[in-house]
Amino acid sequence: MKPPAALVLAAIGLAIVACDNMANQPKRLPFELPEGKQAEPFWPAPPPSGIVARDELPSPVPAPPLTLALLERGHERFDIACAPCHGRAGDGHGMIVERGFPAPPAFAIDRLRAAPAQHFYDVISQGYGAMFSYAERVAPRDRWAIAAYIRALQASGNARLADVPADKRQQLQ
Repeated sequence: MKPPAALVLAAIGLAIVACDNMANQPKRLPFELPEGKQAEPFWPAPPPSGIVARDELPSPVPAPPLTLALLERGHERFDIACAPCHGRAGDGHGMIVERGFPAPPAFAIDRLRAAPAQHFYDVISQGYGAMFSYAERVAPRDRWAIAAYIRALQASGNARLADVPADKRQQLQ
């Protein structure tokens, strides 16, 4: 059974009128306040004392004392967080670079050899160039451990067998 033509025309006419009303209905734009209302401050009161923003440290984190345990921790953290791009030897030839990502500089270049350990800590914390921040992935103490391990990589890059104590040389040969 077909509906009468008049009923179809009435439904179409109603749809047209309804669409027009929807397009022209009153609305508020984003951030528009109702008439007569004042904007409230974003923070109604100062935050309680002792609150620290997630990406801020309450005070500068001092470098921990250099120990063998710190270097071992730095080696472990470096292999996890840094080696994919920088390579395990710090030469800038990690697996990510082999897949087409831009190569980071080798730690053995003069500019990075002359950089203070704080530079490596800051780069891990804030990122640098194409490298994003690892502040949420690497704890502050581990950043210092990685910086110490980078210094060890730099020192070992120019090491000679004669630099190794005589009683330890047998282990290397």
